[in-house]
Amino acid sequence: MRAMARQHSSAAWPLLQRRWLLAIIVMISLSTLIAFFFRSGIDPCDRTVDQLHQKLARVSSPTPPVVVVKAAPSPLSFMKSKRVLLISHELSLSGGPLLLMELAFLLRGVGTGVYWMTIQKPAEEDDVIYSLEQKMMDRGVQVLPSKGQGAVDAALKSNLVVLNTAVAGKWLDAVLKENVPHVLPKVLWWIHEMRGHYFKLDFVKHLPFVAGAMIDSHVTAEYWKNRTHERLGIKMPETYVVHLGNSKELMEVAEDTIAKRVLREHIRESLGVRNEDLLFGIINSVSRGKGQDLFLHAFYESLQLIQEKKLQLPPIHAIVVGSDMSAQTKFETELREFVTLEKIQDRVHFVNKTLTVAPYLAAIDVLVQNSQGRGECFGRITIEAMAFQLPVLVNKTITPFNYSMLKLPDLLSLLWMVLILIKW
Repeated sequence: MRAMARQHSSAAWPLLQRRWLLAIIVMISLSTLIAFFFRSGIDPCDRTVDQLHQKLARVSSPTPPVVVVKAAPSPLSFMKSKRVLLISHELSLSGGPLLLMELAFLLRGVGTGVYWMTIQKPAEEDDVIYSLEQKMMDRGVQVLPSKGQGAVDAALKSNLVVLNTAVAGKWLDAVLKENVPHVLPKVLWWIHEMRGHYFKLDFVKHLPFVAGAMIDSHVTAEYWKNRTHERLGIKMPETYVVHLGNSKELMEVAEDTIAKRVLREHIRESLGVRNEDLLFGIINSVSRGKGQDLFLHAFYESLQLIQEKKLQLPPIHAIVVGSDMSAQTKFETELREFVTLEKIQDRVHFVNKTLTVAPYLAAIDVLVQNSQGRGECFGRITIEAMAFQLPVLVNKTITPFNYSMLKLPDLLSLLWMVLILIKW
């Protein structure tokens, strides 16, 4: 009887697995249209945003009669009472972990038991990690250690395991060991990266044997298919392309003229930037691969050219959103030293990492997306800025087949072009 039961279970699993994977993937693509707006205590501006929304509510039109509309059942309703394990390589204010958190909350909304593991954690307590874990636990997500027998048991008991990013591949052998074959058939591998150094068997040797892979774009999916075949001699599993989108909350702000004006005025006032000044912004975690150094050098050169040419332009400012001086990285120290050395502290503004980017998108006039890392993917902040109808200067490699980096004169010419267009 037990043998027959096991045979029946193994035969039924592929059908259930396909249904679950397809539904999960559809819901991830829809998740960008579903309410998800963090209120973080990490950035002082986050608390002020709440107050601004309250002010907007008080000056809005009278509340219309309440109309009760019965919500349509969620396509994920069949996942009620199922167990899903989400494994992230890190927990930070960056794209991959935050997207996985969105999925966690969607699943919790239909009664799924959701378990979260973070592979890489610093030895000392981290405020960002603590804050994000608290947000998940407040929403019913159980946060578990990523090592030990407890992690193995959680993986074996889960109906679905979502492995986030290629880096997470090493976790399989390091933790599951001989249990890897039992877990692979229920793994959905969510891959965001395109960098060449991830194409190593240490990371992706189990990729052909998982239930499916999910990738952010057709270009990236094709690159992974070709690169794994040519370099590693392995075949990609069934792969689904899910394009990233903007959250409903961000779109509501982007389409609300009054909200944008209030946020713009507040942020600019806090920075000491006038409404008529021109504000360039770069919104990424501060790291060498994101190119904040090149951005600031080009900005400084632009200031010099404006002075030399005696152009009659409004004062220009630069804001770097994504700072983290608590980490005391060498790169960020270099950025701040450059600003001090060139005496442009009154024109360059650093803002801590934050989950609420809408106020800064409302405040800036131009977004610069300047990632310089090889294989850097198309950042979500790009389409978020486009929703705010901002010009976006993209100085990065979008396709994986050209690794050449633009140098200082290239970005400088882009900034200069914008200045000339504004002047005209």
